[in-house]
Amino acid sequence: MTTVALLHGWGMHSGVWTATAQSLGERALLIDMPGYGERASVSPYHLPNLADAIAADLPDKFDLVAWSLGGQVAMTLAQLYPARVRRLVLVGVNPCFTQRDDWQCGIAAEVLTQFAQDLANNYELTLKRFLALQARGDDDARVLLAQLRQLLFARGRPDAAVLQAGLDILLTADLRDSVHSLITPSLIIHGGLDQLAPVRAGKWLAQNLPNAILHIVARASHAPFLSYRTQFEDVLIPFLE
Repeated sequence: MTTVALLHGWGMHSGVWTATAQSLGERALLIDMPGYGERASVSPYHLPNLADAIAADLPDKFDLVAWSLGGQVAMTLAQLYPARVRRLVLVGVNPCFTQRDDWQCGIAAEVLTQFAQDLANNYELTLKRFLALQARGDDDARVLLAQLRQLLFARGRPDAAVLQAGLDILLTADLRDSVHSLITPSLIIHGGLDQLAPVRAGKWLAQNLPNAILHIVARASHAPFLSYRTQFEDVLIPFLE
């Protein structure tokens, strides 16, 4: 039985995957990114260091399911350790989260810059505002936002420096030039109404990863595994098996 490691996004923790882990059973392994939950941080807080730290805690062969920022970590890990990652599932992932002159499939850099500035002044409110951005556009945004808020501090409060470093990755990381070398069989699951990582980013990944398929959850926003759990798992589980 292949271990399925589940990796969360910015500001959250592995508990966001609890329901999915229950459906996957004993093979599921919830992974906190460095600096979250009870896990120590790394320095410098860069994608390769995050990938190395996570890989060190995983078996020789595993599947990797990753959400949002965790997806950028997962792609980096799969490129660094291609023989170890059997299957890769990317949920609400953008190879470049911020808009550039040649990339309009992200959000305005000013939005993330403002989050970084606000974090120092009001930690909790800033995180809750980010959750609202993740839920925005979903068919049942109120229910999804309530779920995210309930989960937010269930495994402690990540240090502000860790959150700032994660925002720096969201602002600066651009994996577009490297995805063509990522040969791991991949499933892209993307919300059709995602406001944080527009669905065009998911379509771009599916077209540019050498061995990828795409499933769009049409009425979901950034967290389809929560708001459309049944549809999400109906696609996820057959792919892993």
